[in-house]
Amino acid sequence: MRKFTLLAVVLALVSAVAIARAARTTISAIDLSGTWVFSVDLDTGGHGDPTFVFKQDKENLTGSYDGPLGQYKVTGTVKDNKAVFGFEFTNEGVTHKATYTGTLETDTKMSGTVEITDGPKGKWTATKK
Repeated sequence: MRKFTLLAVVLALVSAVAIARAARTTISAIDLSGTWVFSVDLDTGGHGDPTFVFKQDKENLTGSYDGPLGQYKVTGTVKDNKAVFGFEFTNEGVTHKATYTGTLETDTKMSGTVEITDGPKGKWTATKK
């Protein structure tokens, strides 16, 4: 009986590791390239629905932002299921940086936070078109 219990525990651990590796492989294979529609809610009560167009080359991310702040070039990185990207913009003569940090949930959904230097913070969700 003891051998059977030990065998069952070992098989369960091996299965869990295999499932975790498969899930990680699936997420790491996600390519952000394409058009994403965001829904952003700022802690100040503001809301916006910007569009990002991304091009991913391995861990490098480039693209564009088109939204309430205007149109800007975007740069960032992707590693495993995490993405960090943003752009600089000028408001009333002061340059700010909008930094988006997110988690890739599937190949068509992600969510995270946004922080604007000397400005508000917020949360966002995005869906790939």
